[in-house]
Amino acid sequence: MNIIRLHVTAEGQTEQTFVKRILALYLAQFNISTDARSVLTSKDNKIHKEFRGGLLSYQKARMDIVTWMKEDNHPECRFTTMFDLYALPDDFPGYQSAKSIKNPYEKVNYLEKAFADDMNDYRFIPYIQLHEFETLLFADMGKMEWEYLEHEKQINELMTVLRFIENKNPELINDNPETAPSKRIINVIPEYDKVTAGVSIVEKIGIEKIMKSCQHFKEWVDVLKKTVNEE
Repeated sequence: MNIIRLHVTAEGQTEQTFVKRILALYLAQFNISTDARSVLTSKDNKIHKEFRGGLLSYQKARMDIVTWMKEDNHPECRFTTMFDLYALPDDFPGYQSAKSIKNPYEKVNYLEKAFADDMNDYRFIPYIQLHEFETLLFADMGKMEWEYLEHEKQINELMTVLRFIENKNPELINDNPETAPSKRIINVIPEYDKVTAGVSIVEKIGIEKIMKSCQHFKEWVDVLKKTVNEE
C-alpha cells in the first residue's frame, strides 16, 4: 500500500494549524501523512532562530520550499502550499499578467500554473486560496455561534453576505481591502481571532461541507488524494 508524505508550506499560523489539525486528519484516511510549517520570513543566525509566518516575498518562500524539497528528496513525497490570493506579493510568478484577468478562477489557475512552472518539480502541487482562509468559514457561517455565543445579530449579518454573491459561492467574496472575507468578519466581530476561533469554526463545518461550497478548494484536496495512486 502506497503512503505519501505531504509537506505543506502555509502562509501563516492559521493555515498551518488548519493543515495539522483538520486537513491532515482527513487525508490520513487516503494513506497520506501530512505535516506543515509556516513560510520562512527571516533568520537570526547568531541565535540560530527562524521566524515564520507571512508571505512577504515570493523569492523567500520559494527558497524555503526548495530547501524542504532537498531535505526530503524522495519520490513518495509531495509538496504543496496554502497561500492567500488576497495580498499576494507582487514578485509572485505571473503576478503582473494576472492583474488583467477578471475571473477569479481563471486568475488563480493562471497564477498556480506560473508557480508550478517556476518550481519545476513534479512533486510540487501549488495551491492558492480564493481569496483567503476566512472564505472557508462562509461555507457555513452559522457555526460561528460555537465561538461567539452573544453575537447572534452579527452572525446573522454575516450569513446574509452570500445572498449578494454569485451562486452564493464563498470563493467569489472579493479581495477588496474593505470587503475581503476576513474584513467582513472583523467589521462586525472585532475580537475575531483567526488562529483559535477561525480554525475551530472550520473544524465544526467540516472539510466535506467546505468542498461542496468551495470548488477550487475541492479541486486541491482531490488532487492531493490522487497522489497516492501516482506511486
